Amino acid sequence: MASNSLTSWTPKQNKLFEKALALYDKDTPDRWQKVAKAVGGKSAEEVKRHYEILEEDIRHIESGRVPFPNYRSGGNSG
Repeated sequence: MASNSLTSWTPKQNKLFEKALALYDKDTPDRWQKVAKAVGGKSAEEVKRHYEILEEDIRHIESGRVPFPNYRSGGNSG
């Protein structure tokens, strides 16, 4: 199951999640409780599952199961 069916995550919560992961590494005691507190509105189990889904997505991308987008080059940006 590659979708987080427990709860939805807002863009703000995702950004707080990313920042908390940078702050609390895998060796941090009570990591998921601290990440959940930093995100707000999520349990430790929810943030841990969100992380597991992220890891799964990364594995799929790195294994070539997810194609890279075909961005057009040569656009005029000014």
